Amino acid sequence: MKVTVDSARCQGHAVCARLAPQIFVLDSDGYNRMGSFTVDPSHVDVVRRAVALCPERAIRIDDPNSSPKVV
Repeated sequence: MKVTVDSARCQGHAVCARLAPQIFVLDSDGYNRMGSFTVDPSHVDVVRRAVALCPERAIRIDDPNSSPKVV
């Protein structure tokens, strides 16, 4: 699954990093600047949760068959 973080929208709430620190990495100022990346299938559920809970809607799944759902 491909994921994209819109760094212009990220406001440093760090919800993604608290939910999945093994996936989402913040910069030294606490912002997610990861851009686009591929997520291992074993992490799909936690990424979907991070997408759904991001207060700024800065994270999106670029797979048209995936929809973010709070698990």
